[in-house]
Order: sequence, then C-alpha cells, then structure tokens
Amino acid sequence: MAEIPRRKFLGGAFAAPFVRASKRSEQKTNVVMFMTDDHGAWAMGAYGCPDIYTPNLDRLAEGGVRFTRAYACTPVCSPSRMTYMTGRIPSIHGVQDWLIREDSFGPKSRRWLAGHPTYSEILAKHGYTLGMCGKWHMGDDEHAQAGFSYWCTVPGGGGPYKDPQFVRNGARSVIPGYKTDIVADCALEFLGQAKERPFFLLVPFYAPHTPYDYQPEKYREPYRNCKFSCYPDTPMNPWQNKGLKRHHGNRESKLAYSALITGVDQNVGRILHRVEELGLRENTTVIFTADQGWNAGHHGVWGKGNGTVPLNMFEESIRVPLIWNHPASVRAGRVATP
Repeated sequence: MAEIPRRKFLGGAFAAPFVRASKRSEQKTNVVMFMTDDHGAWAMGAYGCPDIYTPNLDRLAEGGVRFTRAYACTPVCSPSRMTYMTGRIPSIHGVQDWLIREDSFGPKSRRWLAGHPTYSEILAKHGYTLGMCGKWHMGDDEHAQAGFSYWCTVPGGGGPYKDPQFVRNGARSVIPGYKTDIVADCALEFLGQAKERPFFLLVPFYAPHTPYDYQPEKYREPYRNCKFSCYPDTPMNPWQNKGLKRHHGNRESKLAYSALITGVDQNVGRILHRVEELGLRENTTVIFTADQGWNAGHHGVWGKGNGTVPLNMFEESIRVPLIWNHPASVRAGRVATP
C-alpha cells in the first residue's frame, strides 16, 4: 500500500468533495457517510484484526485511503456527534456528555445544534438532498433538522436491536426485524427517492453499542469457532465501570460485539451495491468512521471513556476507523499516516 501523509491528503484535491463538481461530470459529487457507535479502530479486518469478519469494509479500505491515526474528540457519543456536525469542540458547542432520554426527545427536549452552523445545512444550501438514517442523539430526535429532508431514527438514541420503534418522516411505528437491517432499509429507500439529484446520505448505525440483546444468526455464524485473539484477556482494571463488568472476558460478549460489527459490514455492502446499481458509484464519495472507540479487554477495561470510574482517555476509547473511498478521485490502496 502507498503511504501518504495525512496533511497532504487533506490539503489536496480531496479536501472538499462535498460541494465541488466532479472533474468527470458536471454533477456535484454524491456523498454517503457511514458511522458506527462504540467501534474501536482495532475491531476491523482492515486495521489488523483477522477475527472480525468485515469483507465489505476491508474492500472499501483497499479501494481508497485508510487513516491510521483518526481520533474522536471525546469518548462519548452525543458530544462527539455534535463535533462531527459542527467542527466545534464540546466546550464550545456545549454538549459534554451523552444526552439522557428526556433530553433527546419528547416535550423537554431541545435542538442542541440550534445556533451552531452544520456542514449538512451548507450542503442543503448548495443544492444537495439530505437523508439521515440511524442514530441522531443530538436532541429533538423525532424531527428532521439541520438540512435533512428524509429522516429515519429511533427516538432517544438507543434501545433494543429486535423489533425497534422508529420514527420515519414523522410517522412512529414498531418495525419487525433487526435494527441494523432496518437502518439500511431506510437508506435504500432514500436512495430510490434522491437518485436524480446530488445527495448526502448519513447512515449512523447503532451497532456495536450495547445492549447485546440480539444479533441474527447469519451475523453470529462466522464466530462459532472463533478464538477472539483481538480481545485482550488482561486482568480487570480496578476502575472498571461496574455496569459493564459482566462483559469482561465474557466469550458471549465478544461474540455479540463482533456479530454487531459484521451486521454493519453486510449492510454497508447492501447500500453500496444499490449505489452501484444506480450507476452512481464513480461520482460518490464514501466515508466510514465511528463516533468514538471501545475497549474490549484493552487496559483491563470493557467500555469507552465511561468504561471506568473515573473516566479514561485510553487510546482505544478515542481511536476510530476512518476510510475515504471515491473511485474517480482517490487512488486505491493508500494509507494516510500522521
């Protein structure tokens, strides 16, 4: 693989793929951005873990550029997502911990992004159609905002993986099935509606966040005989968060976490296959990342920043996967180093 300094990559022709026109077309470049939740960079084949089955994500990395030192600004979801949307650190945008349920939806909720500029609103002003399918968790979760016109989410930012309640474009209902698959179903619906115009599709999956209550057998099957060598079996950290203590060294927890990631991988494949079927892949930038990292035995911890009390800033808590792929612009097989 060819290595390229990160600054050179970000400062070059790829620095603004959202609003510039493609050299091969007068159309604006489409963008699909995937985001996982509580997903450490270590937990992917492309980042050196052969145990975790991620063939679609690995191909995405092989066909684009993989960043080796990408970090979330904070090891907790709501403030990290706010930073992704605004480019502002938590002390500036004001959200410094995860939003409790009543802060996320219902009569006491508010739009925490209000008053902060977002890249999504800039895209909407430049003629993009915007779809958001998945975890929002930045307030007023039930309603489309920040330039998005298609909206499919679970109010409150969490809950079970089986037969979840979704709000899709204002209509609330329980949808039978697996949450990760349903998020992708909504993304496919958006693509069918937006294919004639430049679009930005944000797909923030809930996986592999807890609870580990359900994963379809097809996503668990690759791990029946897995040794889980990427999960350190180190002595438990004395600061381990008691609420996550039961997962430490637990084979079922390792299997569940891995299966949740494989479910994401397979649905990334579904969405990208649809983009290809529509003939849009050459003019579509694909980004894959996570809101923060995760320790799964690393440093004797199961969890992220709040996996310990006091909180931690271990590298695994904040180091995330980051892949950019655009066949028309990004040369395959590149690795962006510090």
